[in-house]
Amino acid sequence: MKVLVTGAAGFIGFHLSKRLLEMDKEVIGVDNLNNYYNPVLKRERLDILNGYKNFHFLKQDIADFESLYSSLKDNQFNLIVHLAAQAGVRYSLTNPMEYAKSNCMGTVSVFELAKCLNVPKVVYASSSSVYGNKKKVPLSEKDRVDRPVSLYAATKKFSELAAYTYHHIYGIEMIGLRFFTVYGEYGRPDMAYFKFANSIMKDEPIDVYNYGDLKRDFTYIDDIIDGILSAIDHSFEYEIFNLGNSNPVKLMDFISILEEHLGRKAKKNFKEMQPGDVYCTYADISKAKRLLGYDPKTSVYEGLKRFAEWFKNEKNSLV
Repeated sequence: MKVLVTGAAGFIGFHLSKRLLEMDKEVIGVDNLNNYYNPVLKRERLDILNGYKNFHFLKQDIADFESLYSSLKDNQFNLIVHLAAQAGVRYSLTNPMEYAKSNCMGTVSVFELAKCLNVPKVVYASSSSVYGNKKKVPLSEKDRVDRPVSLYAATKKFSELAAYTYHHIYGIEMIGLRFFTVYGEYGRPDMAYFKFANSIMKDEPIDVYNYGDLKRDFTYIDDIIDGILSAIDHSFEYEIFNLGNSNPVKLMDFISILEEHLGRKAKKNFKEMQPGDVYCTYADISKAKRLLGYDPKTSVYEGLKRFAEWFKNEKNSLV
């Protein structure tokens, strides 16, 4: 099997590529290595992937379709896993054009590539953010998702709509995965848990929004990768699945667990709710369990323990 993974130097893309390579799949990874967060971490992930003989890397902006197609037109892919995107809810408030380019133009470019190269199946990343600020939980794939509270969320909903269009017109299998607050080793430094760890280790205050009254369905990276691999193994014409832990954790409890594993106390700077944020994420994963056999096993306590050990031993100097 030859797989194209977009965003291969990113957090989820790196872990997925590594797992596929360990399964002796051939992986071509695409990433533009932008500097939204420290590119040193992206290079470190790439160094690990480049250690596999069946990994090939292409530095490319996916929004540039002509260059993307020209670079990949001689390949026959069994599958595309589209994970590349401009991430971050708050960043979308100040840099909206980056989201329009990467998440909308980039997604259409990847789907168009699938059409032109006759790739039969695309698995792509959506996000729990598409649900907006719903009070009804758990969040189900049956819920309406037409009132996003951030541009980032709107671009992810766009991806789902574009995927249906390409399925309907060209017959490409399309599976969308709505990820819920993914965390773990080699994670994104812009995410709260990573910033918390960095500040705690530097004895600097952490910003705690909505005065700590938030809940998140934190999902450990290994469980997410298991879900993606299951989506790869199953055949559907067009489907969308929640991939979460289905066990929302209070933000203050999450911080306490992180403090325990880092062996230090956090200095907390309590702030108001930020524009674009939601109060609670909580995944209904019954559909993924039923159709994909998805079964997340890692508790937040265990997942943060693994992350904290990695962070203390290897990576706190990078941020």
